[in-house]
Amino acid sequence: MLALSFNSVLIIAVIAVLAPVLLGLLPGLPVPGAVLEVIAGVVVGPSVLGWVRIDAPVQVLSDLGLGMLLFLAGLEIDVERLRGPLARLAGSAFAVSVVLALLCAYVFWLAGEPTQPLLLATVLMSTSAGLLLPMLKDAKQESTKFGQLVMTAAALAEIVPIMLVSLFFSAASKTTGDQLVSLAIFLSLLVLIGLALSRVRRVKALDRLFERLSDQSAQLRVRAALTLALACGVLAYRFGFASILGAFAAGLLVRLIEISERTPHPQFQIKLEGIGFGFLIPIFFIATGVGYPLRALLADPAAIAVVPLFLVALLLVRGVPALMYRRLAGTRRAGAAGLLQATTLTFVIVATQIGIATGKTTPTAAASLLAAGLLSAALFPGAALRLLSQRAKTVTVATEETSGSSSA
Repeated sequence: MLALSFNSVLIIAVIAVLAPVLLGLLPGLPVPGAVLEVIAGVVVGPSVLGWVRIDAPVQVLSDLGLGMLLFLAGLEIDVERLRGPLARLAGSAFAVSVVLALLCAYVFWLAGEPTQPLLLATVLMSTSAGLLLPMLKDAKQESTKFGQLVMTAAALAEIVPIMLVSLFFSAASKTTGDQLVSLAIFLSLLVLIGLALSRVRRVKALDRLFERLSDQSAQLRVRAALTLALACGVLAYRFGFASILGAFAAGLLVRLIEISERTPHPQFQIKLEGIGFGFLIPIFFIATGVGYPLRALLADPAAIAVVPLFLVALLLVRGVPALMYRRLAGTRRAGAAGLLQATTLTFVIVATQIGIATGKTTPTAAASLLAAGLLSAALFPGAALRLLSQRAKTVTVATEETSGSSSA
C-alpha cells in the first residue's frame, strides 16, 4: 500500500483557519483573504521555511479547489446581466481592453519578455469577479447600476479569458481549425446537456424528490451539482481542453437551471460555497504560494523590475476603458470601477500554470506575472473602496446642505 503523508495538508489547513481569523481581528486591513493565503503559502513553502511541499495529497486537493473555484465563479455570473444597455457599455469597454492588452503584450514581447504575447494579453484583460462581489456588497453597491455594471464587466473579463486560454493554450488538437471544431462540439454538447437537465427538472415528481432530499443526509442538490461539475470537467478534458472550462461551464448551467429558472433553494448556494471556500479553495491558494518560485524571482533583477510594469499594464488595460462609464457613474466611481476591473489573481494563477506546462512562458516570468496579480488584488480594491466612500461622504454632505437650505 502506498504510504501518504498528510503533514503538508494539515499545515495548509491550519493556515486556512488562521488567515480569516487575522482578517477578522484586523478589519481595516484591505487585503482579500486569497492574497493572504498565497503569501502564507510562500512563507511555509520551500522558498522560505520549507515546512510544506507539493506532495500528492496537496496536489489533488489543490486541483479540486481550482475546479471548485471556477465552478463557483460560473455560478456567480448572472446571465441576465449580459443583456441590455449595461452589457453593451461593458462590452464596448472590454473591446477596448482587448485592443490595449494586445498592444501591451506586443510591446513586452519586443522588449524581450519571454511570455507568448497572446497568453500575456489574455492575462492582462482578465478580472477576478469572485474577489469583487464581496467588496461591492461591503460598499452597498451590488444592487446599484454601478455595481451591476462592474459585475457585468467582470463577468465578461472572466468568461472570455477562460475561453481563450482553453482554446489556444490547453487544447490537444494541433491546428486552430481542429481546436475550433472541438470547441464547437463541446459547447453544443453543453447546450444539449443544459436543455435536457432543464426539461428533467420541470418534472414535478422529480422536483418534489429534490425538495425532500435536499435538506436530508442525501443532500441531493449538492451531490447532483458537484457531479455535473465533475462530468463537465472530464468532458472538457476528453475534448482536449482544460478541465477548468468544464467546471466553469457547469457553474453556468447550474445557475441557469437551478437558480434562474425557479425560486432557488435558500441554502443551496450557501452549501456549495461552504464546501468550496470552507475547505477546497483555500488549499488551492495556499498551494499556489507553496509552489511559488520566490528564490528564482529574487535571483533575477530583470524579473523583479518587470513586476511594476505588469501592474501598470493591468491598470492601463482594464482601468482606462472604465473612463467610458463616466456619463453613467460619474468620474469618481468610474475611477473606482477601473481599479476594481484591474484586480486579477485567480486567472493569473491558472494562466501561468498552463503557460509553464505548455512552454508559453518561463517559471520566472510566471512568478513576475503572479506577483503583479497579487499586488493588484492587494492594492486596487482598497483604493477603489476609498474612492467610493469619499463619494458617499460628498453625496451625504450635499444632501444635508440642500435639506438645511430648504428648511431655512
